[in-house]
Amino acid sequence: KPNLTNPTNPMSFANLKKQSSLGSLTSKLVKEVEKMNNTGGGGDDRLWKPEMDKTGNGYAVIRFLPAPDGEDLPWAKMYSHAFQGPGGWYIENSLTTTGGKDPVSEYNRELWNSGNEADKDTVRKQKRKLSYYANIYVVQDKANPQNEGQVFLYKFGKKIFDKIMEAMQPEFEDETPINPFDFWQGANFKLKLKKVAGYWNYDSSEFDRVGPLLDDDDALEALWKKQYSLTALTAADQFKSYEQLEKRLKMVLGQKQAPARYDEELEDESEGRGSFTPEFKSKAPESTSDFNAPDITPTKSNDSDEDDALSYFQRLAEE
Repeated sequence: KPNLTNPTNPMSFANLKKQSSLGSLTSKLVKEVEKMNNTGGGGDDRLWKPEMDKTGNGYAVIRFLPAPDGEDLPWAKMYSHAFQGPGGWYIENSLTTTGGKDPVSEYNRELWNSGNEADKDTVRKQKRKLSYYANIYVVQDKANPQNEGQVFLYKFGKKIFDKIMEAMQPEFEDETPINPFDFWQGANFKLKLKKVAGYWNYDSSEFDRVGPLLDDDDALEALWKKQYSLTALTAADQFKSYEQLEKRLKMVLGQKQAPARYDEELEDESEGRGSFTPEFKSKAPESTSDFNAPDITPTKSNDSDEDDALSYFQRLAEE
């Protein structure tokens, strides 16, 4: 006979009925929903996200960290597609991230070269989304102080990446180039977030003065050992096969029946309209009923990858 007081044992039917009469299951479910809402829908807990306060502004101080042990770059670059069709949502990492052929890119090429302006509008809606990932140390996060002093992955877009590049390659001669990813000669990044025309805007964000993250090299080494692999984010298991993606695309385009995956507006608080946060798991099953959707938060941002998209479209036309 199972021990009903042991939480590791499955709940018995009798205990289920007892909790029903006490109403305790309702409160438990409410608490679980609150927990989900507070953690962005149960997404990857390795990812840090900024938050806005009641005034519509957000502020945090983070430090970009060096490349993880055994890796060359302190960031990873990811292309993805996120759009809705008659058969549901298509939300997938693009095989072009690693230089492969991708069915959406090939479909977009056909549409772009059709000469039909309406087809070009369709391509713009389902173009590639550009995201970057880096390890960060959270210096200050008043919205979630429990994050301070911790290492996270941070997803960001072209706007913040441009600020990183501007720090490494300043525009004017009187500005000293810095490596924002350096423990000792880097600088904290003051992330300033506001809403402009309904979109999240990062234009006011800036690097602070140069200085060591911590004065203790042993503590810095410990942080370095806690960093997450960036090469793993674009490893083979983060992408479905061409055939799986093609099958999903046909379903989304209405060529096969597929369940809709989202009813909400597809946005998140990272930069880039329609960008999303992958779950960093192995390939999803081919059955759409078993498909687990990534974490999506309906928030707009004005930092899109328009420059990248333009050059992408030009390449499509040339090919």
